[in-house]
Amino acid sequence: MTKEERHAIILDNLLRHERVQVSELAEILEVSAVTIRKDLTELEKDGKLYRSHGHAIKMDPYINNRSVNEKEKLMPKEKLMIGSLGASLITRDDSIIVASGTTVHAFARCIKPVHRLTVVSASLRVSEILSANEAVEIIQLGGTLRHSSQSVVGEYAKAPFADCACSKLYLGVDGIDLEYGITTTDIREAELNKVMMRAAQKVIVLADSSKFHRRGFSKIADMDEVDIIITDAGISSSTARRLEESGIEVMIAD
Repeated sequence: MTKEERHAIILDNLLRHERVQVSELAEILEVSAVTIRKDLTELEKDGKLYRSHGHAIKMDPYINNRSVNEKEKLMPKEKLMIGSLGASLITRDDSIIVASGTTVHAFARCIKPVHRLTVVSASLRVSEILSANEAVEIIQLGGTLRHSSQSVVGEYAKAPFADCACSKLYLGVDGIDLEYGITTTDIREAELNKVMMRAAQKVIVLADSSKFHRRGFSKIADMDEVDIIITDAGISSSTARRLEESGIEVMIAD
C-alpha cells in the first residue's frame, strides 16, 4: 500500500468517525504506530487534520476569540432555527436567564412571550432586542463590558444570582468537547456562566454544529451538567448518539 493510499484511508476514517486512534489506524492499515504518526504529521502540515495525544481529529479544536460582528455572519440560518426551537420551550409566565453569543441573539429574536416573561440578561444585544416587547421584563446585569461579545462579566454581573432562581438558562458556548465539556474563550465569562447554571433549574445549550469537538480557553462545565443541547442537522449521528447515551437531550432544528 502506498503512502497516498494510507492517507486516503486515514481521512476516510476521520470523515466517518470524527476521531481516530493511532493504534486503531496501525491495526487497520497493518503498519507500525511510527508509520501512522508520520502519516498524521504530514496530513496535519497539509491542514487536513489535527493531531492530539495519540489520536487525530478533523480540525484544530482550539478556538480564538472573535468579535460578535464577525460571528454573526457564521451559519445565520442555522442559528435562527436553533433560536426558534429554543424559544418554543418557554412557558407561560416563565423566568429565564440568557447568557451571551450570536446564537443567543438569534434566540432572542424568536421569543414570543406567553403572557409575561422575565429575562435576566448578560447580553446588551439581547436586552436591546427584547426591549421592544412590553410583555418582557428585562433584568440587565451590570459589570464589566466585554466589547467582543457586547455582554457583561465580573463580580457585579454575578451578584444578582444570589437572590434569584429561574426555570431555564439559555447558554451559548464556543466549544463542546464530549470528554472535556463546554467552553468559552474568556475566563470571566466562564465564571459568570457557572454562577448562572447554579441559579437555573435546567441548562439549555444553544450551539450550531460547528461548535462540536472544539475547545475554548476556559471551561464552563462538564457535559453531565447540561440538560439539553439544541443544534442543527450538521451534527453527526455518532455525536448525537453519544450525547443521548450520556443523558443529554439533543434537539435538532431543521
